Amino acid sequence: MDGDAVILEETPIRREMFHQWICVKNMFLTKDMEYVNVSLPWMPDRFAMVPQLVEKQVKTEKEAALRHGTKTPRYLHIASNTNNRWGHNRSYRLQVYSFAGDHLPESEPEERSMSWARYKVAITKQKDLERTSSSLYNQNGMWTPAVDFSKYVEDNENIENEDLVAWVTAGFLHIPHAEDIPNTVTVGNGGGVLLRPHNYFNEDPSIHSADSVFFSPGAENSCDNNRMACLAQETCSPVLEPFTFHGFEGVMKFED
Repeated sequence: MDGDAVILEETPIRREMFHQWICVKNMFLTKDMEYVNVSLPWMPDRFAMVPQLVEKQVKTEKEAALRHGTKTPRYLHIASNTNNRWGHNRSYRLQVYSFAGDHLPESEPEERSMSWARYKVAITKQKDLERTSSSLYNQNGMWTPAVDFSKYVEDNENIENEDLVAWVTAGFLHIPHAEDIPNTVTVGNGGGVLLRPHNYFNEDPSIHSADSVFFSPGAENSCDNNRMACLAQETCSPVLEPFTFHGFEGVMKFED
């Protein structure tokens, strides 16, 4: 997998990051809950709207270009045509966390130099000539950009059982405020994307990791189970001073 990133900064600070993943011979699937009008089993003449899981395969680049500000399926998958032992497509889920604001209107002539920012996620067929979403030279020729990402989508090629590229945009808006002094608060100010296995394995792979070590109270100083209790006996271990803790005594002082 390859990756490239483009960062834009404004005042107030608005950051958008662009990532790229290349996946071989796959398809793009979406999953979400949708309400379906069904008859009630105990009263067949009465109907109710019931949420059901709906899975769809997206087959063209224009369908797979998910714009900011539009309703996006909550599960996005890059999936292979092979199944795990439960009969589900082995896939990776793209989970995007983004608080990006409105994109520059497409009516503006310079927008084509940053057209990648139109999309929260865009899935395209891999091409050797479509390696980056933008170019360093776009800033010098915004009206005739060296790389116009929107053209990657406009040719609307088939993306079924192809080498796919996932273009993901994530960002956030940070308006400076007094609580940024002396350090900018990071809690709640973030955006990004997780690439998570989804039905890729037959079970949780962590169960195959080495077992934990259990020792009962009072045995923490035994070298049999707790190697940390015997550091002083190790040839190359560092010499550590005994650790003591007396709370905040002598640290926090309150004056009238």
